[in-house]
Amino acid sequence: MLKWKAIGVSEGLAHAKALIIKEEDLTVVKDTITDVAAEQQRVTDAVEKAQVQIAQLRDEAEKNIGAAEAEIFDAHLLMLDDPDFVEGMTGIIADEKVCAEYACFVNCENFQQMFRAMDDEYMQARAADIGDISKRVLKNLKGIADNAIDAVTEPCILIANDLTPSDTARIGGKPVMGFITRIGGRTSHSAIMARSMGIPAIAGAGDRADDIADGDDLLLDGSTGEVVIAPDAETLADFKTKKAEEEKRREFLATYRDREGATADGRRVVIEGNIGKPDDAVRVAELGGEGVGLFRSEFLFMDRDDLPSEEEQFGAYKKACEAMAGKPVIIRTLDIGGDKEVPALALEKEQNPFLGYRAIRICLNQTDLFLTQLRALLRAAQYGDLRIMFPMISSAEEIRSAKQVLQQAKDLLTAEGVAFNANVKVGIMIEIPVAAICADALAKEVDFFSIGTNDLIQYSCAVDRINEKISYLYRPLHPGVLRLIRMTAKAANENGIEVGVCGEMAGTPGMAPILCGLGVTNLSMSASAMLAAKADLADHTFAECQAFAEQLLAAPSATAAEELFAGWRK
Repeated sequence: MLKWKAIGVSEGLAHAKALIIKEEDLTVVKDTITDVAAEQQRVTDAVEKAQVQIAQLRDEAEKNIGAAEAEIFDAHLLMLDDPDFVEGMTGIIADEKVCAEYACFVNCENFQQMFRAMDDEYMQARAADIGDISKRVLKNLKGIADNAIDAVTEPCILIANDLTPSDTARIGGKPVMGFITRIGGRTSHSAIMARSMGIPAIAGAGDRADDIADGDDLLLDGSTGEVVIAPDAETLADFKTKKAEEEKRREFLATYRDREGATADGRRVVIEGNIGKPDDAVRVAELGGEGVGLFRSEFLFMDRDDLPSEEEQFGAYKKACEAMAGKPVIIRTLDIGGDKEVPALALEKEQNPFLGYRAIRICLNQTDLFLTQLRALLRAAQYGDLRIMFPMISSAEEIRSAKQVLQQAKDLLTAEGVAFNANVKVGIMIEIPVAAICADALAKEVDFFSIGTNDLIQYSCAVDRINEKISYLYRPLHPGVLRLIRMTAKAANENGIEVGVCGEMAGTPGMAPILCGLGVTNLSMSASAMLAAKADLADHTFAECQAFAEQLLAAPSATAAEELFAGWRK
């Protein structure tokens, strides 16, 4: 038996066999061959297999998301049907007497170069499609499974270097009991999605993950970050007891499902859910969420080689609104940059990406991209209480510029005779310290605030939140951070607008009463944390929440505040 700890990022207990997700090796070597016909047949077989795979993906996309999403796969199938594309590979094999893998690699480079040289912007963008289908053909040639997660049929705990948002999304419906990643922390995207899906998870395992072999019996505690490899009988018995206690706790929390978020004396705090895709809204509704406080629309743009069309975005936003049946759905406009990449935009690498070209800065610079999203949002707003939120705002000028583009989207839809809801509430993320300091002025420009504590803490404490070496400096309870939250809440309250917290701080056990005491009116979190937040609030009066918040604000250091919080939680 071996036991160690990493970072618990998604609560829950899991017991299953380990499944190691290995990094794909797509390295190509220029091997010479003698049997040209056999190597050309390998290309034909790999292409035919790719066609079957893509056709299946197209059907799944059309069924689960919509016809607009499936269009990209139709384009991929057309490319694979193009004789020039296939003959490019077979010709290289015949002319140079090289292996199919190398021919696939060279053919991809040739076609991408040709598309990039074209004057038409649409055709230039097709270079990414060539790369995607070539990668699929190459994986088939090398015998690499399309995605190991897709092949999961037995209960397991995944072990990976990291999981992309699309990897994590693939887990839905699979018997994946939990996962462990070598890198990342509580604010990594895989961790955020794990909490949304209610899957126990541990991050930041580093080299300790090498202790785990495929098929090992594992115990995982997503709360404490503890991993047990090959547990003995006594440890298994303790785990079963713990699991039974967890189930009892879940049954208790379920009694809060249909209750409003409020303190013991009735001070209302609206409890909402964070989502990354429309289907997540269903889980928020099922667990008693009073709305969606944050729809991370960038997840529609990530892990793909093209940009979602207006129709695809409209369908996704409409679906979320319908799932919430009239309850508020706050959709954050495209928030990329920093640690979030969108391949289709091909953004330049920056030395300080978190301080660089990201979020609203990109949208105000690439207004066509912004307009497409805003048009889709306005159209979807007919189907529920959809609200638009701009991220990374640092000034009133940015708010006004964003609202001008929003007005432009309204004017275009009106001119085209397209139906939409013109009376959409507009809010901003408060995640830059200067925005919190100037919140009194910004409150006059918008209908609501939502405090993004992940970035607010990062910028306030000058700590990269995904850098494991300095993670100890990332302190949500730093009195300086709490003062910025109170300053923002005070400005919102005085101007009669709602103020929420949608960062991970909102769903941290025991934090809801503190944020309530600081003046926050709405809390949005992973769906799995909502019931516990309601229970935490119901345990305290508003006066108790305020009194303890004042103690934390007066603490001389983050360490002192954390010690106070630990005592409060007992």
